[in-house]
Amino acid sequence: MATAANHVATAMLRRIRLNLARSKAFPDGSARHGYEFVAPLDEAGHIDLAAWREARGECTVRRFWGNERPERGYLVHRAGGARGATWVFDYDQGAVDDDEAGYRFGDHAFAPGEYVSLRDEDGDMHTFRVVAVEPP
Repeated sequence: MATAANHVATAMLRRIRLNLARSKAFPDGSARHGYEFVAPLDEAGHIDLAAWREARGECTVRRFWGNERPERGYLVHRAGGARGATWVFDYDQGAVDDDEAGYRFGDHAFAPGEYVSLRDEDGDMHTFRVVAVEPP
């Protein structure tokens, strides 16, 4: 039977960079708008929940958005959403109104060239392209 420690050993912490994909506002996408976050990925590139539980303090996020000051927080697994839980970027652990939820992050493989979506704190959905997955 696999234990959480086994999951940490098999899942690898990776720094994942997401850049804003093409949209009406950014027809060519934007490398100045996006996220860098650290998460344990399994061999298929999916976020490993058991490994995250063991390494949650290392699972940080940095949001960069044009000329705005970067925001820093954590990758958090919360109850609610599809399949009973949602991955969110949490910038203030005392508040939930600043959280940005990944759309079906648990189902997506994080590999360069793939696309993922996030709902920002205002409720707007944005699509991002995975541009890098590397050791932290």
